[in-house]
Amino acid sequence: MTGRERMLLAMRNGQPDRVPCAPDMSNMIPCRLTGKPFWDIYLYQDPPLWQAYMDAVEYFGIDGWVYNLDGFSLPDPEAPPAPTDITHETVIIEQTHERIVTRAYTQRDGGVKEWSKLVTAYPRYDPPTTLLAEKVGLAADPERYWPIEGVKPQKQGFDLLADALARFQQRGVIGCYVGPPQLGNPDQGWGYSIYDYCDKYDEVKAWSERGTQASIDYLRRILAGPVRPDFILTGGSGMLVFNTLEIIRDLALPALQAITRICKEADIPSQIHCCGPERALVKLCAEETDLTSINPLEIPPMGDCALAEMKRLYGHRLSLMGNLHTTDVMLRGTADEVRRAARQAIDDAGAGGGFILSTGDQCGRDTPDENIFALVEVAKTYGKY
Repeated sequence: MTGRERMLLAMRNGQPDRVPCAPDMSNMIPCRLTGKPFWDIYLYQDPPLWQAYMDAVEYFGIDGWVYNLDGFSLPDPEAPPAPTDITHETVIIEQTHERIVTRAYTQRDGGVKEWSKLVTAYPRYDPPTTLLAEKVGLAADPERYWPIEGVKPQKQGFDLLADALARFQQRGVIGCYVGPPQLGNPDQGWGYSIYDYCDKYDEVKAWSERGTQASIDYLRRILAGPVRPDFILTGGSGMLVFNTLEIIRDLALPALQAITRICKEADIPSQIHCCGPERALVKLCAEETDLTSINPLEIPPMGDCALAEMKRLYGHRLSLMGNLHTTDVMLRGTADEVRRAARQAIDDAGAGGGFILSTGDQCGRDTPDENIFALVEVAKTYGKY
């Protein structure tokens, strides 16, 4: 089977020729393998992250899992046209040997620039971080700044999706992200917080209802396009970190139910990614949605999932993807420790199919290559049915 065939069958809770192997290494490891400063990939798209990841898939021989293409989006045909008298631009406000910092401003008809409260720092050898300017000593309006020049152009929308599917050459699956409304960290531009939920509930609830409808409309535009992704990713990082289960039920569950139902009707797999605590979300989705697959099922202390228990309770209903510890095992462990953990994961969840051998959320930059090769080796040998 090809990597794509293997992943799709496992995501649909079927039994492929062997357990697929798709460690979560979508960011740092592909960037490291390019040998370039990380800002080349994240800021200048040289190459874009999804291409760097595809090269890493080929290098390690894993089954590819692109959960969303950076830059993929579809315009809302109902959105009002953008005002012509307002300029939005992101510029460089600091550039050293170690980092590039960007900041956006808005300007109306040559008036005073209104600078964003947020900046994005692009370290040389780490992924970018968006945070409040005041937290890094950049609260004042910049006196000097420079345009961002040299960004490599890439295709957009369905042209981008078609190009990526062709380049991947059946080595794995490519998804599109359609997220439910959920609370986050406003300091990083993530909408409302749990404090807002308590202090101005009616406003937050109305926002979530609009967000649910926007997600449904966006999903339908994706599925109506000339080329279709292999699956739809939903959920979000740390859903049960920034939200309680009761808040998820109130704000996110209506969208999750609609998204997964539409995917089922369209015969396309749906998958949730939720790093951190996830046990309660697995139960919720298995019992109250049409979800197909869920990951990364992290173990303590980052998460609260035991793979064998998740398989026993919910494996008849959901495809499971996980869950080797990204620090203790993948980053700091030996290749033999990776092999032992991988065999245990297959013992815990591989029976009957519906399991993708993977890791917790995002393998670290310095994860030894030999550890990833060891993971692949176990999937190809011990993971045969």
